[in-house]
Amino acid sequence: MKKSFAYFEQIGITWFLVRWTILAIPLATIIGSLVAFFLWSLDELTLVRLKFPWLLAFLPAAGVLIYFLYDLAGKRTEKGNNLILDEIHEPGAGVPLRLAPLVLIATLITHLFGGSAGREGTAVQMGGSIADALAKPFRLSTQDRRTLLLCGMAAGFGAVFGTPVTGALFALEVLLLGQIIHTALLPCLIASFLADITCQYWGVGHVGYSIAPGSFLRIDPSNWLPSSLLLGKVILLGLAAGLVSACFSKLTQLVKQTSNLLVPRAWMIPMTGGLLIIGLSLIPGNSAYLGLGVWNADPSVTTISAAFSLGGAEQFSFAWKLLFTAITIGMGFKGGEVTPLFFIGATLGNTLAILLGAPIDLMAGLGFIAVFAAATNTPIACTIMGLELFGGEYFLLYAIACFIAYYFSGHTGIYSSQRMLQSKTGDL
Repeated sequence: MKKSFAYFEQIGITWFLVRWTILAIPLATIIGSLVAFFLWSLDELTLVRLKFPWLLAFLPAAGVLIYFLYDLAGKRTEKGNNLILDEIHEPGAGVPLRLAPLVLIATLITHLFGGSAGREGTAVQMGGSIADALAKPFRLSTQDRRTLLLCGMAAGFGAVFGTPVTGALFALEVLLLGQIIHTALLPCLIASFLADITCQYWGVGHVGYSIAPGSFLRIDPSNWLPSSLLLGKVILLGLAAGLVSACFSKLTQLVKQTSNLLVPRAWMIPMTGGLLIIGLSLIPGNSAYLGLGVWNADPSVTTISAAFSLGGAEQFSFAWKLLFTAITIGMGFKGGEVTPLFFIGATLGNTLAILLGAPIDLMAGLGFIAVFAAATNTPIACTIMGLELFGGEYFLLYAIACFIAYYFSGHTGIYSSQRMLQSKTGDL
């Protein structure tokens, strides 16, 4: 009787996987294609902005335009990623399909005119919007709709960064602090993987990062002293990454609250933010902190890629990027925070590597993933991101940096709708 039950159980599991693969194919194809167009557009608009730096002067007007676009589309769309998280927690009116084109257009406007923002938020919101639109004709149950929304988030994230495993884990880990939803594990991986393949099919690539091979594989009698010293430096980096992440989350929230309090009209908030960004960019060297920050036609400008090399970042590059992004996001521009967090983390790692006498590329890579892990409270996903981006040699160090950063960020984060089942020290 038990054997018969087991056979039927495996048949049910097989049908579960086949069903979710069928559901994931149209979802991932659409999201992967949208992300490919989005990434291509970002590169093209970045080239335009770098060619015509005077476009920055129109950033305040661009902010006002974004405000009225969202005002016209309805206030619910303003919640962005948090709207999708709320719908997964407590299904309600749904994620409007208009969110996908709206956030795409608003993000492209932000980047064209020099706002310091990212791209993850756009990809995840497009993924959630498309997923909810597909849930209606398929007539999915409430639980299946939740799973499809998670698949949409995973597909958007996996495709935009070229990290399909991280995309799946991120969607499952970011929802609840203290729990990962294992029932959606494989559906999210299928959606993320297929979206990444679709994005690659369109010929859209991703910037590559690398860390040179080193001597740290394990602590043994032959290399215990240098490995132990490096381990101590990585622990300090994780601690710093957690504190910097908490500073970013709190400053972004403070900027938002203060601007709502001091600026008399809501549409004037992004205009004021644009003026502040223009003013800060007039300080010599600060034009490096405009836009995405992944690459620049000028090799002397600080970027994420440059931060992996000696001389690729100034001592306080991480602090400047933190300030630029907190103003941009906190005052109503769109795009997300994750890529700026990569910039902040990589340049923080560069600075600490020089101060502590550690390998620059290694510390930049660890900072890259650790600040992100702390800001989103997703240490497991970010550890895997290190593996997908930089290779497996330093896997132990990825985990140490991300886990420590996660703890030292406290109970802060960039997603207000992320729920906490347990505190980080285990209290209910």
